[in-house]
Amino acid sequence: MAQPYEPSSDFLKAVIREIAPLDGNSLAAANFARLIAMTRNADPVNRDWATFFLAQHEADTPEVRAALLAAAEDACDDVRAEAIHGLAMRDPALALPLLRRELARDRASVPVFAAAALVADASLVELLREFIAPSGNALIDDAACAALEACERAARAASPAS
Repeated sequence: MAQPYEPSSDFLKAVIREIAPLDGNSLAAANFARLIAMTRNADPVNRDWATFFLAQHEADTPEVRAALLAAAEDACDDVRAEAIHGLAMRDPALALPLLRRELARDRASVPVFAAAALVADASLVELLREFIAPSGNALIDDAACAALEACERAARAASPAS
């Protein structure tokens, strides 16, 4: 059986277990600042989890965007994917060039496809078509197809009626 994918950070484990709140009480601001700092942790698994939580949080501040933009340049594919998804939720135009870069690679993950579906830009159609062949992973295949459909709808909406 495979080992669970979990961070080594006790703080992030507490966030997972919802023991360390990120909003709603007096400790939340300090925890949220610590979460942002964890996106720069030496351990890529910690960075991935921290970026995931930051991306999914509703906060949209200059500090959050800066942390997500920095994480979008991370050496770890998973960290970049989570960051780009978080940026797409906040500012699709900001995420678009990052998506183009990620979709030009040989592999992409569910968060990248989810971001592409949110951005729904016609310029991503050809890049996404490279990912629609069955991969053996239904979750990835479904996400790639959903992203392609969203971008194709955007392309149809942008083209003049025939």
